[in-house]
Amino acid sequence: MKNASQHLPRLGIDIGRVLIAAERADGGDTAFIGGSLRDALDTPPYEGMFEAVAPLVDRFEGRVWLVSKCGPSVQAKSRAWLAHHRFFERTGMAPGNLRFCLQRPQKADHCRELGITHFIDDRSDVLRHLEGIVPNRYLFGPQARPVAMAGLVPLPAWRDAAALVR
Repeated sequence: MKNASQHLPRLGIDIGRVLIAAERADGGDTAFIGGSLRDALDTPPYEGMFEAVAPLVDRFEGRVWLVSKCGPSVQAKSRAWLAHHRFFERTGMAPGNLRFCLQRPQKADHCRELGITHFIDDRSDVLRHLEGIVPNRYLFGPQARPVAMAGLVPLPAWRDAAALVR
């Protein structure tokens, strides 16, 4: 018999272009990929992110994880950005609830292991890998092209999270 805690809702959130705003108008996050640590730290949070994530942490009773695909250099910049912007203090999320992987399909492994039931990502290809694993998948932010995929809920901006992420 499965543990009752495995049935509790659990939220996963991507970092780049979800928590952290895109550096360029075309959506590229060059400050993290090719820029300095200072450039990365100066990259602003996505508009409304802090105001939306803290209530989600409450709604999910702390069962919230950051799951991001990036190499070691960007992992270090991401950790530094989270600390610099006091992400964990401001949202109430546990600092230990941070996972990284080197390939996008590996996000599915983390979600399976953690029992994630809801996931927010800006990439439809990542959410496609989560099909059959994560029942509630949210496609965050503006998309370059329309995305038609069964089971995806468009999440245009953080201001929409309270109504859509349930």
